[in-house]
Amino acid sequence: MHIIAALLLATTALWAADDDWARWRGPNENGMARGDAPTQWGDAKNVAWRTPIPGHGFSSPVIWGDKLFVTTAVPTGSPAAPAAAPQQRSRGAGGGTGAGIEHKFVVLCLDRNTGKVLWERVATVATPHEGHHNRYGSFASHSPSTDGKHVYAFFGSRGLYCYTPDGKLVWQKEFPALRMRMAFGEGSAPTLDGDTLYVAQDSEGDSFLLALDRNTGKEIWRVPRDEGSSWSQPLMLTHNGRKQLVIAASKKVRAYDPSTGKVIWECAGLGSNVIPAPVTAGGVVYVMSGHRDPNAMAIRLGREGDLTGTDAIVWTNNKGNSYTPSPVLYDNKLYFVSDNGLLSCLNFLTGEAYYRQQRLPQPYNFKASPVGANGKLYLSTETGDVVVVKMGETYEVLATNTLKDQSFIATPAIAGGSLYLRSQEALYCIRQ
Repeated sequence: MHIIAALLLATTALWAADDDWARWRGPNENGMARGDAPTQWGDAKNVAWRTPIPGHGFSSPVIWGDKLFVTTAVPTGSPAAPAAAPQQRSRGAGGGTGAGIEHKFVVLCLDRNTGKVLWERVATVATPHEGHHNRYGSFASHSPSTDGKHVYAFFGSRGLYCYTPDGKLVWQKEFPALRMRMAFGEGSAPTLDGDTLYVAQDSEGDSFLLALDRNTGKEIWRVPRDEGSSWSQPLMLTHNGRKQLVIAASKKVRAYDPSTGKVIWECAGLGSNVIPAPVTAGGVVYVMSGHRDPNAMAIRLGREGDLTGTDAIVWTNNKGNSYTPSPVLYDNKLYFVSDNGLLSCLNFLTGEAYYRQQRLPQPYNFKASPVGANGKLYLSTETGDVVVVKMGETYEVLATNTLKDQSFIATPAIAGGSLYLRSQEALYCIRQ
């Protein structure tokens, strides 16, 4: 079953070398690297380089060849303008930070071997109409993606920008100003498949899904979505030779025909504020929510129409779900960590737990998604620790690694035997 699942996943990915990490959730969109990564490091051990990143951003780095790409938002120092009244009324606890302050929206390219900045481009200078969460949000939370030919940097309401790997702007596309729930900020990454880039924008206004030509930015189709704010990245999968673009959200999980935007199937059952990205294997797609009315669903592929309440739902889980981090799916096992640091490992066929809500060595908080490599799961915490857990049916901690005075909100990347960690101050390359 694992071999079949891997083949299914491989059909959804663009070709990339074994040591590339070209998208937010890795080469197969399941959080797993194709190679290995170090198990132990510290401030004075196995840190190959450290490069300060200006401004503020929680996007993850992506890697192709010898180049690494990352985005950030840098305040220009211009005086703040007063925030609009509608945003202030909708602001939640911690929401609304940075509204009315002018920022530069920046794309950086680094040499992945040395950490040297090869080029820096200011995509745009803009004053955000709405802020973000003061602790977990940023104006550069959308992770970029690359296919080796282009780099796609998305800044949500500030637009989508396509560059060559050498930093030449190829095209750009404007987007409407979104209004997010509680002014918590934007952050869903686009999905790249073949010659098409898919962008889902779920907000408190007019939500939509659109398909763009990756070479020109020309809009191919656009469909409205009956959803409020959600942050889950769309997943492209192939089942029985047919591609489907799956988007998890609060009202319904929907699968779209990527050539037309027509809904193939839909299924209600998740809770509010959906953030974790879907994963798939063995003809099943796994979706999760961890806010109010938390739920995870394993939905069998191959049907059409409304699947709510049908036997297409193989199993559900409402204990210990992730609110923010996305799960890792590997070797017939689904791994996920709750925001307050409880780790679970389920059998992906049955939903039965090998272990559930396992406490880690210390009380931790999580926003970064786990990543895996060579049988090891990497859990990056807000307090600068990265806990390395052995993947398998039995919980076992292999190492706890600390970078002093750091905090990890961005999801790591793994490529060529190196682990790339973005803190709130810098980008680190961990290499044996």
